[in-house]
Amino acid sequence: MRGLDVAIALLTDAIANQRRIVVVGDFDCDGATGTAVAVRGLRMLGARQVFFKVPHRVRHGYGLTPGLVEDLAELKPDLIITVDSGIACNPGVAAANARGYRVLVTDHHLPGEVLPPAAGILNPNQPGCGFPSKALAGVGVIFYLLVAVRAALRADNAPSAGADADLSALLDLVAIGTVVDMVKLDANNRRLVRAGLARINSGRCQPGVAALARVGGLEPGKIDALDIGFRIGPKINAAGRLEDMALGIECLLTDDPAQAMDMADNLHAINLERQHLQQDMLDDAEKMLAALDLEALPDQKCLILHQPDWHPGIIGLVASRMKDRIHRPVLVFAPSEPDSQELRGSCRSIPGFHMRDALALLDARHPGLIARFGGHAMAAGLTLHIDCFPEFSRIFPTIVSETLDPDLLQETLLTDGPLAPDQFDRSTAEMLVHAGPWGQGFPTPVFDNVFDVVGWQVLKEKHLKLQLRPEEGTEILQAIHFNGYTGQPPPARIRAVYELQTDDFRERRGVQALVRYIEAV
Repeated sequence: MRGLDVAIALLTDAIANQRRIVVVGDFDCDGATGTAVAVRGLRMLGARQVFFKVPHRVRHGYGLTPGLVEDLAELKPDLIITVDSGIACNPGVAAANARGYRVLVTDHHLPGEVLPPAAGILNPNQPGCGFPSKALAGVGVIFYLLVAVRAALRADNAPSAGADADLSALLDLVAIGTVVDMVKLDANNRRLVRAGLARINSGRCQPGVAALARVGGLEPGKIDALDIGFRIGPKINAAGRLEDMALGIECLLTDDPAQAMDMADNLHAINLERQHLQQDMLDDAEKMLAALDLEALPDQKCLILHQPDWHPGIIGLVASRMKDRIHRPVLVFAPSEPDSQELRGSCRSIPGFHMRDALALLDARHPGLIARFGGHAMAAGLTLHIDCFPEFSRIFPTIVSETLDPDLLQETLLTDGPLAPDQFDRSTAEMLVHAGPWGQGFPTPVFDNVFDVVGWQVLKEKHLKLQLRPEEGTEILQAIHFNGYTGQPPPARIRAVYELQTDDFRERRGVQALVRYIEAV
């Protein structure tokens, strides 16, 4: 990586001279796991004065801000290391420099035109960096830095306990952050995730990870990337959305199993609160969507939603769900804090429409309308004054109409074709599981077949439980279609797009189809 030699020099100097190191993370799961990896790893390498601080979503905003730098004064840092942030935190880095703190930025987000004035920058996506694995999450960047520092300690003639550190013990955290941040699972990230899952399933993980798996009802030895994404990661994320991400990081740092269990229970309770709050906001969003009647408004190429009582920590989840629901770019706004005049927006896009570029185009045409913005093609965030919201809501759809190809609004499902009748069995399902880990950019295989619907039930008033008979088959395949009930019976004969999964509920050791889409045949 570009800048690796400088980063190694900063850390080996800090370790050798026992300087005070403060790790500044982010308030999502990648930031939390990355912070835990940094703190644990630096201590393993011989650093004895290592602390961490996470910005508060409302009070500080994202990353190393001048306000956060002011709050760091009580920790008296010699070196600040950012994890999963910092590449766009130019004012914060400048504020740290003014106080005499050295800053090492480790990040994976796309940089702006001007890099921050840091003592060192490590980011595989910065200009001129030849590191081939551009899809690393923030936790992956800090992990590789620690590995490089250990190599430097081993090459040094001076004896060092850190030279023998077993950094593979951190791979459970690397796997969790990589999966939950939904970075592309290229070959390198798949290796990291596979190695981390092996540690988790063999019981060689951090006590906090084991506790989170336990409160999530996961069976040791059978945890996969899907479990991380839906059962472990959200509990860590919930702390940053509703409370203080320090709660999640402390759970990942403790070596006391009993303390880890107490913290995991607390995180589970926070996540339940998040789920209830998210459902309330989704219900509001559905009512607003119904009032718009998008089918009667074919020119409505994006959706912008705002409610004064929505929580800023949940708007990204709502934007993602609504984007999946209508297959259009969605922007969701909430006050940055109660009664605030500043709105925070979270944006989610569809393939082919670059969200950050659209915001940049609006900002160029109407300077000052947006206070701050950043992000990527598929996800971005922004803040603006509440008085600017009506004008933004008028202008942004015009930019979308100019730049979005209407054909992109037609969602396309790609499948791996049909399964043969003799492949709806346990061995096929297990083979698919073991060929993973699957995830972003390396999706779980999906198939499409024609089935006769020989039975169906409605679960929780919205899910469909189906009994399907494949063409030319005699065995009945159990299937579930979440949110698939439309109020009408399913067709008697369907083409279904589905995943084939193992089904071990109540130790039945069967298979089931997870249906993504059905149409009448």
